[in-house]
Amino acid sequence: MNPTCQILIVDDEVLVRQGIKHLLNWESEGFSIVGEASNGKEALELVEKLSPHIVITDIVMPLMDGVEFTSILKSSYPHIEVVVLSSFGEFNYVRSTFQSGVADYILKPKLEATQLLTILKRAARKIPSLQLLESGKDELLSVKMTLDKLMSGYEMDESMDNIHNVFPHNSFRFFGAEMKYIANANKDSWLEQLSTMFLSYGKKIVTMALPTDNNMAVYLLNMNDRDWEKIMPEIRSFAIQSNANVSGLSWTLGDPFTKISDLYEKYHQGFLKMCSYRFYLPQNTTLITRNELPKLHPQTVEFNMSQFTELMQARNFNNALELLFDYIKYASTDYEKDVFAFKTVLGNIVFNITIILGKLEMDTELIESKKYTYFRSINEAVHVSDALKELHSFIDEMNVTLAMSKLTSVNPNMTMILSYIRQHYMEPINLTDIANHFHFNPSYLSSFFSSHNDEGFSEYLNRVRVNKAAEYLQKGELSISDISEKVGYSDHSYFTKVFKKIKGVSPSQYRKGHLT
Repeated sequence: MNPTCQILIVDDEVLVRQGIKHLLNWESEGFSIVGEASNGKEALELVEKLSPHIVITDIVMPLMDGVEFTSILKSSYPHIEVVVLSSFGEFNYVRSTFQSGVADYILKPKLEATQLLTILKRAARKIPSLQLLESGKDELLSVKMTLDKLMSGYEMDESMDNIHNVFPHNSFRFFGAEMKYIANANKDSWLEQLSTMFLSYGKKIVTMALPTDNNMAVYLLNMNDRDWEKIMPEIRSFAIQSNANVSGLSWTLGDPFTKISDLYEKYHQGFLKMCSYRFYLPQNTTLITRNELPKLHPQTVEFNMSQFTELMQARNFNNALELLFDYIKYASTDYEKDVFAFKTVLGNIVFNITIILGKLEMDTELIESKKYTYFRSINEAVHVSDALKELHSFIDEMNVTLAMSKLTSVNPNMTMILSYIRQHYMEPINLTDIANHFHFNPSYLSSFFSSHNDEGFSEYLNRVRVNKAAEYLQKGELSISDISEKVGYSDHSYFTKVFKKIKGVSPSQYRKGHLT
């Protein structure tokens, strides 16, 4: 019977120490927790008394941190193996402990029983007196843990012989797809078919699913570089078939690379970047590979927002839109352009147009009320065509505003009447009051208003009042009853009825959804 491997836990958080103690049935796995300490100084005293085989230690602790503790421990007790607990962003500290000779480290946020047990078994195998051997299952899990660390951005200072044993070929590539909008049943079915396809190549290809977020399914492929062309027809056929059955499912095959240590860079700066090209490429694209990408425009085109703003402010709307559409013509096919940056430009265009038309004293209530809907829709667009569809809809709304402005600008009386309503909407005004103010016959004014505006007097007055009420509701400072009176309604129930007719929801529902 093999001797028990004795472990000391060092962490300043009681819950972490308790969590590790109860994470496994330690005795059944050949381990025993012989003690625990809350800092490095306390741990050194216990090491002398307990003589543990392995120490599990945190990095950041009071009195004596993990870096200093590890250095002293390995200097005085070089035969004791050390496993470091590390949080994200602490790799510089972890690197220092490796210089002292630690066995391994584990990410605290990903601490779980199977992974910890594998690391401890690997450390225990370095201790001659324990006489432990590594099983094939442990080696595979060890490889997955190493890949997990590499994918998280950690550099591996220890030997990666286990990686090279599992991946014997000289070339790596990522292959995967975004699964965000794919039903789980379909996702599992296609991943199973993909695994079957890879298995058919036997030892010529080694594949392993990588730890990514739930929206992605990504495999690391390992082959000899001369064999990639042999598998390409089947990969392409698989991509076409899956896309035909699941609309919007598009696969990406990353560029080949030779060093497994480059995993983080090749994934985040290479593969994910290539996946983002799908936003710009034709929607029927089934497989993205470097060799099959369309030729890019020789020059990167940036939108001249200053020139666009100047043209809009000068009421040179046609030239402003021409400048915009010229930009879109090139930018919408520049698949290397950052998607977020492109969407930001479109959002800024919506925002600036709304502001400029307002400063030109145009009635921007139509586009003002919808601008946040456009912002959200552009931001959530999954393809460039979706984003441009929203922009073109906004431009259509803008053209309606411009047309209304032309209609009112040719008749100064209409401009004065609309301005008067916007200034006095909170008063109990009616058509007769305005007719008397401007010396019109009330019947004539009613006809005149309808023929020079896209809505009648009552509809326009109610819209002005309701839009102002909506502003008050978003601030949340006044009661709905007070807002009703403040915008010109003496009858609270009538205000509620009018508000719901225009906004589609009651004032209370609107407040809940828009309160800032």
